[in-house]
Amino acid sequence: MAVEPLIFELSQPERRGVRFPAPDVPETPFPDELRRDRLDWPEVSEIDVIRHFTRLSQKNHAIDINIYPLGSCTMKYNPKINEAVARLPGFAELHPYQDEADAQGALELMHELQEMLGEISGFDAVGLQPAAGSQGELTGVLMIRAYHRERGDTARTKILVPDSAHGTNPATAIMAGFEVVTLPSDARGNVDLEAVRSAVGSDTAGLMITNPNTLGLWDEHIREVVDLVHEAGGLVYNDGANFNAILGIARPGDLGIDVMHFNLHKTFSTPHGGGGPGSGPVGVRADLEAYLPGPRVRAVRTEAGSGNGGATDEGVRFEWFQPEKSIGRVHSFHGNFGMHVRAYCYIRMHGAAGLRQVSEDAVLNANYLLARLRDRYEVAYDRTCMHELVLSGSRQKANGVRTLDIAKRLLDFGVHPPTTYFPLIVPESIMIEPTETESKESLDFFVDAMLQIADEAERTPEVVTGAPHRTEFKRLDEVAANRNLNLRWQPARAEQAAAQPKEALAAD
Repeated sequence: MAVEPLIFELSQPERRGVRFPAPDVPETPFPDELRRDRLDWPEVSEIDVIRHFTRLSQKNHAIDINIYPLGSCTMKYNPKINEAVARLPGFAELHPYQDEADAQGALELMHELQEMLGEISGFDAVGLQPAAGSQGELTGVLMIRAYHRERGDTARTKILVPDSAHGTNPATAIMAGFEVVTLPSDARGNVDLEAVRSAVGSDTAGLMITNPNTLGLWDEHIREVVDLVHEAGGLVYNDGANFNAILGIARPGDLGIDVMHFNLHKTFSTPHGGGGPGSGPVGVRADLEAYLPGPRVRAVRTEAGSGNGGATDEGVRFEWFQPEKSIGRVHSFHGNFGMHVRAYCYIRMHGAAGLRQVSEDAVLNANYLLARLRDRYEVAYDRTCMHELVLSGSRQKANGVRTLDIAKRLLDFGVHPPTTYFPLIVPESIMIEPTETESKESLDFFVDAMLQIADEAERTPEVVTGAPHRTEFKRLDEVAANRNLNLRWQPARAEQAAAQPKEALAAD
């Protein structure tokens, strides 16, 4: 008989994790109306708590454990120095309503981060308020809408979106009140130029493009595409989800892009996952700066050394201001400030040369995987990729092995699966992004696992279709799990109490 370790039912009567000393001040009676007869709280010791949460942490995959090649999501390692800096009391304990004069260090950091992001991307101004990439998208499109409305150009009701764009782009355009026109890709994975020419017109508000795109490819016609949209009077929004591929190599602002959001959690190593915390600053060209959400931070020259209003020794004071034509707030307070601190630290630690190496290494790693896997898996568009590659499991499907099966089998190797079935234009797609932080040994381990799975798909497909075999939980019914959500665990005694009649509870 297998011995199962205790996972949740750890509570024992009268067991305590901490004991407080007797108070050295008179006790205040606790109000009777706030008392309850019973609290269903666990009674556990400190070591019980530590072991419980440590066990739970070991049941999840994390970038600190093994490679996490989730395509498009850029699950790169987060340097721990960023975390240490973000936890400095002057940052972590700062209240968002703090007076400007007492928060000059934080405002200076935000101002410098705006300037650095603008320099890296080629934009004239950057707003830090959006709290996620998706919110950055919406911010950018709302600014495009405001730009056209102020000019009285209300007939521009359509947003062009390539089928290789980031998946949230069509939803963002619709949320902003636009009609979406989908543009197909050509044989090399670029936006089809003829389709752009046919689609643009007096009703075009703009184009939402992801470059590099979700196929992991640089659009070879990006300048022509931008020019076509501009000639029709539209604006061009670039989804910055894949900015990690071009740091120090190409600046979207130099290519004519009008607005772009940054994913700090993808490009500049702030934490990623679990629904946040994210951060999606937006960069714009000069004539869109007035539409940025506010408040923003600006530097004001003062009399050097006066100490007036929190001025620095250099005679500069930082203050909040509201852009003249701002679309308004998109987030409470000033965005996710802790993410700004982490991104600032990451950029300063790397410097210009280091950021370029980040992208060069990310592109090198992806092309290494492509070179080693292209003989065993179909390649969606077989040309030099950028930071990620898109394979297809269509060859394995012929043997009854689906991309989902391949993903489940990877769990047996302790590897988080890549993104599957996206982009939608590639059948049985496997979207892999190794990032720059993986070593050659780590990449080879992933390749060996993928090659073994390819062998198994041909010789013993049941091994793959029955995976995972080594995880604590085997293959789940994902459809049933989505339709019958069970998001809350309750202790057995609470469940038993809930099943008892009210009379029994009262007697208890």
